[in-house]
Amino acid sequence: MHSPILAPIVALVSWSMVMWAWMYATRLPAMFKVRMKPDPNAPRGEQMSQLPAKVRWKADNYNHLMEQPTIFYAITLALALLGEGTGLNLLLAWSYVGLRVVHSLVQALINKIELRFALFVLSSLALFGLTFRAAMAVL
Repeated sequence: MHSPILAPIVALVSWSMVMWAWMYATRLPAMFKVRMKPDPNAPRGEQMSQLPAKVRWKADNYNHLMEQPTIFYAITLALALLGEGTGLNLLLAWSYVGLRVVHSLVQALINKIELRFALFVLSSLALFGLTFRAAMAVL
């Protein structure tokens, strides 16, 4: 038996893998096109700055998916273990995942910062809600 809130976790991890594949599907051809030879001594980001912005956006988003979502994974796993992985918590979890997917698409395709920020704030509110509800469940 498993908690329904595990499904959004699997969905966001799966989306992260999609972004990983998209990042390399665009980055590697771009690196070959500019004949980039990876240099381990180059300052961080210097070589990648040679690539077109539209290529870098995918990598930037993949990195973002390794940041705040780690809190999402922790809090949703806590809710699953607490037996609180249904109802509003499940809705908040799916909302977070949906907003992060839309955020990824915006960043990877058009990179409109104002729109990305709005999506980030909305997803953060869902995460705050999950955190508050987990705190209430353990108190």
